[in-house]
Amino acid sequence: MDPIVALAGLLVGFVVGLTGMGGGALMTPILVLLFKIEPLAAVSSDIVASMIMKPIGGGVHFKRGSVNKELVKWLVMGSVPSAFLGVVLLKTLGQGPALQGLVKSSLGVALVVVSIGLVVRPLLSRARRPGESLVPMPVKKVPTLLIGIAGGLIVGLTSVGSGSLMIIMLLMLYPSFKLSELVGTDLVQAVPLVASAALGHILFGDFQLALTASILVGAIPGVFIGAQLSSRAPDYVIRPALIVVLLASSSKLLGASNQLAAIVVAAAAVAMVAVNVLMSAARRRAEAQKPLVGADATAR
Repeated sequence: MDPIVALAGLLVGFVVGLTGMGGGALMTPILVLLFKIEPLAAVSSDIVASMIMKPIGGGVHFKRGSVNKELVKWLVMGSVPSAFLGVVLLKTLGQGPALQGLVKSSLGVALVVVSIGLVVRPLLSRARRPGESLVPMPVKKVPTLLIGIAGGLIVGLTSVGSGSLMIIMLLMLYPSFKLSELVGTDLVQAVPLVASAALGHILFGDFQLALTASILVGAIPGVFIGAQLSSRAPDYVIRPALIVVLLASSSKLLGASNQLAAIVVAAAAVAMVAVNVLMSAARRRAEAQKPLVGADATAR
């Protein structure tokens, strides 16, 4: 067991438990960039580790009843075969440095998409008025199936997207669903999705048992501790930090120089500050426009 990898797993697991996102998007780049693990081995080992971690969050939501089983069914129908197909594509696309370079570039692009999704997700969520009655929507079978196919393929290729990327697509397709229901649904459908991708990587990838074990030694207690603190987590602080880390990782994976990576991170930090300022101003305007009730309304 590598204690340094286990420590990295602990930190990543904590972030996953705290925010519900960032597993593959953080762990795989850490393995590639800091520990110099070959990209395919990093993807394979991380996704097998995720197969063991995913049921923890999914089981909690399933017990609480915050899962749309019909939605899970159509997502899984698309994601499970496409995740396995993604791994097979990796195997057939080439060997050696060419394949490793392809995985590295694909991972970098996936992290950029996830970073954009992390910005869009709170905007979509806050578009709903507090206390607004949410009318259930029927499951859109074909679009949901396509989301499963796209998400599964990306997960099979890069290990990224089973949480942060797919939840964004679901929010866009089902804006009137409760956010807790979408999160629970996404966590449950991710269990067979990640299991399918993990099986493919065990058979065709570069799965390394010792590396996976080192990740899990830290990640499992990290997820548990993070989940315990999640109800008090300052999401408005964690999300910008996570976005900056993902963009820094993606820029390096895509071959950017240290100077360009620094510029990307600085620009992302400035953009996140601007977004937070605009959102705070919008919240203040919304509060000011609320009709007065009770004694205040009578006095006025």
